[in-house]
Amino acid sequence: MPVDPSELSAASRAGYYLSNLALQGVIGAMRLLPYERRIPAMGAIVSALGPLVGFRKRVRSNLKLTCPDMPKEDVERLCREVPNTAGRAMMEHFSPEEFVERHKTAPVSGPGVAAFDEAVAAGRPLMMITGHFGNYLASRVALQARSGKDIGALYRRMANPYFNESYVDAFHKTGEPMFEQGRRGMMEMVRSLKRGGIIAIVSDLHAHGGKELTFFGKPAVTSVLNAELAIKYGAVMIPCYGVRQPDGLNFEIVLHEPVPHSDPETMTQALNDDLEKMVRQHMGQWFWIHRRWKSWHGLGVQEDV
Repeated sequence: MPVDPSELSAASRAGYYLSNLALQGVIGAMRLLPYERRIPAMGAIVSALGPLVGFRKRVRSNLKLTCPDMPKEDVERLCREVPNTAGRAMMEHFSPEEFVERHKTAPVSGPGVAAFDEAVAAGRPLMMITGHFGNYLASRVALQARSGKDIGALYRRMANPYFNESYVDAFHKTGEPMFEQGRRGMMEMVRSLKRGGIIAIVSDLHAHGGKELTFFGKPAVTSVLNAELAIKYGAVMIPCYGVRQPDGLNFEIVLHEPVPHSDPETMTQALNDDLEKMVRQHMGQWFWIHRRWKSWHGLGVQEDV
């Protein structure tokens, strides 16, 4: 993706610039509202826009592939809930000050809590693996407060270079360090692991160069790099989730048992399976708008969604 607008054509620059103005206008207007009102308001806006921007079509297609027997009324409910979840998460991302203050005391539970605390006390490298579920930033904020240590995060650059600037700035306000996906970011992340650092990684996107594993019983191209790094540097790999609570504003941070070290594909499939179990418990909290099962070099199953 272009790092600088000068690398784009004039038409692309103009399109991205206008798109950024529109997005910043909406976000700025929402930030005038109290936090407790702006989060559900953005959720409602994105849900209402779902049919126009293709979100509902994508949700239906993904559910048809993975859950073909789901009742029609449940599909329609998720077509509303999933964009709402995405909208809330987006507004939380652009409300970093209030978000951090609110969620640094979020409850942390689950069978992986003891392993997390033990690894922190021993100074062992930790890899907290999550997905586009609930809001993964809530896990980072709460676990930084619990451990008293920085938690590095790997992020993917946005296609719009104008919008990316504010996107990354908001990320930095939830913690340091930040590692941009790419060669340099990977080198920085590895150095952090070597020093016994904690890294948070979202691992549920289609990955070019990945292996064909399964998710919801369907072929899904998945990166095994995280497992390779865990094996190489002796990192404890713990699945973690920021589970949105019924009030739509607060979170419980759930840590599962560490994934035993074996081989990269087995470990990564275990992560896929773990996330699937969580999604099945909270279907509206996973971002079904992603092309998780798309084809790549003969792998995967979706030609177009």
